[in-house]
Amino acid sequence: MRSSERRDQQQAETSSDQVGARMRQFRTERGLTLRGLSARAGLSIGFLSQVERGVSSIGLTALKSVAEALDRPVAEFFQDDDVPTSVDEETPLPRHFTLTRAESGATEYVSGQVTYRMLSDRGPDLVLEPMVVHIAPGGSREEAYAHAGEEFAYVVTGELLYEVEGVEHRLRPGDSVHLRSSVPHSMYNDTEQVTTVVSVVTPRLF
Repeated sequence: MRSSERRDQQQAETSSDQVGARMRQFRTERGLTLRGLSARAGLSIGFLSQVERGVSSIGLTALKSVAEALDRPVAEFFQDDDVPTSVDEETPLPRHFTLTRAESGATEYVSGQVTYRMLSDRGPDLVLEPMVVHIAPGGSREEAYAHAGEEFAYVVTGELLYEVEGVEHRLRPGDSVHLRSSVPHSMYNDTEQVTTVVSVVTPRLF
């Protein structure tokens, strides 16, 4: 394995451990067992246990359900203890419009083998969450999950297995899928290359 690939793998493992550790911390602070969190979030006990132990990664939409069950913002699962959360109270966000410049940079969140690059700033009245998602090969497969809203994914490079209601669909560059998220679904990269997807989900995750 090349040094760059080894470094990327170590970073993915570290991020997965961090999300799982934060999940365990917030769950115990709430006095919840894994069974209790499972009932609230709609995810299996076994899967949540694997996430907490850093064995499995968790997608942002599933993490949002966990965050709501624990009464925590999604962003807190990715923050180090020594990184304060800052909110600019003097500059209100526009309610109907945002403009995101390429040079301003973008917030990224890493969960296991998946990196989510957010494509727009916040807007209180905006409901879409546009992202560029990079899915590294390997890793454990996330269990199918249903949630409120809609989901769209367009494959830019690589290949992606997208499961909808137990049926697998292989997506290649130029292919896309659009579904009501209340249908159980999951995605997985079973190739040896990174897959890049433009994804739009509702409601907003952050």
